[in-house]
Amino acid sequence: MSAAGTTHPRLAARRGGGSGTWWSKAVLRSVEEAAYSAEDLRRGRALARAGAVGAITVSDGAAVAAVGEGQDAFTVEVTVPVLDDSDASAFTELVAAEAGRIAALMAGELPHALVEAVEEAGVELLPYGGELGSACTCEAWLDPCSHALAVLTQLVWLIAADPFVLTHLRGLSRERVLRELHRIHQPQVVEDGDPVAGAGDGPDELDDLVVAEDAAVRAARLLQQESPFDAM
Repeated sequence: MSAAGTTHPRLAARRGGGSGTWWSKAVLRSVEEAAYSAEDLRRGRALARAGAVGAITVSDGAAVAAVGEGQDAFTVEVTVPVLDDSDASAFTELVAAEAGRIAALMAGELPHALVEAVEEAGVELLPYGGELGSACTCEAWLDPCSHALAVLTQLVWLIAADPFVLTHLRGLSRERVLRELHRIHQPQVVEDGDPVAGAGDGPDELDDLVVAEDAAVRAARLLQQESPFDAM
C-alpha cells in the first residue's frame, strides 16, 4: 500500500452544490448520515461553498486539509477504511474483466455496472456514514464538526469529477490501479520461459489506452473549462 498522497488545489468559492454524479450523490448521502445535526451540516456546506477549505491531500484511507473560519484556521483529517488486499485485487480484476471500464475511469466516469459487480463480489467501494471518521483541531465535542463536514463536502465535489479520488481513499490510488491492471495483462510464463499462448495479449494496448485517455481528459479540462468545478 502506498503512503504517497495526492494534493488537490484549493477550490474557489462557488454557489450551490451542483447536480453531481450518481456516485458522488451516494457519497454525499453518507456524509449527511455522518453529521450529528442539520446545523453542523449547514455550516459545513457554507464553509465549503465559501472556499474556506485549503488544498486537500488525499492518501490511502485519509484526506487532510486546513479550514479557515473567521480569524482562525483548523486542521482536519477525515478517514475512510481502506480495502484489504483481497478486496483490492477483486476490484482491479473486475475493472480488467470488461472492455471499456478502465477507459471510463480514465475519462472521469464510474460505471454503475462496475460498482454493482464489485458489490456482488462483497467489496464495498462506496462508504456508508459510519465509516467516515474525522478529527479536527477545533474545540467541538463531536465529530464530524462543521470543519470536517466542509472538507467532506469538497471531497464529494472532487469525487464527482474524478472517481480515482474515491478509490484512493479506499487504498487504490490511480497509480496503483493502473499498475495492477498492467500486472493482470502481463504474459504468463511457463517453465521453459515461453509466454502462454494467448496470455497477456494487450499490455501495450492497455498502456496506449491509458496514455490516450489521460491526455484527452487533461486536454479537455485545460482547453474547454477554465473552472472545471463550476459546472458541478
